[in-house]
Amino acid sequence: MRALQIGEGAGLDRLTVVEAPDPAPGHGEVVVRMRAVSLNYRDLAGLIYPAPTPAPFTPFSDGCGVIEAIGPGVTRVQPGDRVSTLFFEHWIGGPPSPQKAASALGGGRPRGAGAERIVLSQEGVSKVPDYLDDRQVATLPCAALTAWRALFVDARLEPGDTVVLQGTGGVSIFGLQFAKAAGYRTIITSSSDEKLERAQELGADHVVNYKTTPEWSKAIREQTGGRGADFVMEVGGAGTLDESLKSVRMGGHIAVIGILSGFSPPLQIGMMIGTSARLQGVSVGSRDMFEAMTRALELHRIKPVVDMVFAWTDARSAFQAMQAGEHFAKIVLDFAV
Repeated sequence: MRALQIGEGAGLDRLTVVEAPDPAPGHGEVVVRMRAVSLNYRDLAGLIYPAPTPAPFTPFSDGCGVIEAIGPGVTRVQPGDRVSTLFFEHWIGGPPSPQKAASALGGGRPRGAGAERIVLSQEGVSKVPDYLDDRQVATLPCAALTAWRALFVDARLEPGDTVVLQGTGGVSIFGLQFAKAAGYRTIITSSSDEKLERAQELGADHVVNYKTTPEWSKAIREQTGGRGADFVMEVGGAGTLDESLKSVRMGGHIAVIGILSGFSPPLQIGMMIGTSARLQGVSVGSRDMFEAMTRALELHRIKPVVDMVFAWTDARSAFQAMQAGEHFAKIVLDFAV
């Protein structure tokens, strides 16, 4: 079989397609024939910077496939079942822990979803709704679950509350779709008027172009009658946290998810105390959270937004599109293309 592999060093040219042995399932394991995988910023960062995982390794955490074979003791799935991978193979439920975090696919260890066939623990896959196609399912394990956890597990929100979603990447667009289904008022930011128009087509109540309105917190305050937002999906990091703190209401919630503009902002201790805001770091979620999310997806018939599709063997082009910020929501690699 063939697999994507990341070699030593840094840069997109580290990514190659290699021949690899066909995997065989051990006790409690399954072999999944992959149909699609989706890109996350974490995957790009693992390419353009030297990765902490010893090279070579197979990238990607998020994918959809079909169970091809099962090992002894497998009861959760059967051959022919269509499944999603899980970002953390061994985080079933309960709070996070170092041991659960160490089971992340495609980053912390050699195992990843970017191969024609992969072997996983039966605990690391989940059956998926029939109404979603393979590409849509492949977007769920990281971006969708991160947005779900931030909005419905960590935050304490009620219908009618105002949520701010930064940018139009995968997490924020899933956040928009989930927030609309829950009855929240939504404000989305972007540097592109075209992408803001697309967000409005998906139901965004208000939009702010942060390029033309760099102090976008003032627009958030204006749109909330001076009160501030109940929730902010913080994906920018160093370049946006200050504006997020200025945007949130007293006692509000900021879900710290991304580092698109850097790692280390100056920490505004006084502003944090003054707003009594809660800053919650979010690193995806458990299988229990994932399966609660897919039940809600099926109930509301929410369809993930797949903006760009590439052949899985042309993954470099997909990463170049992500690096250039060309996409809206999700980029997917298809194993049938």
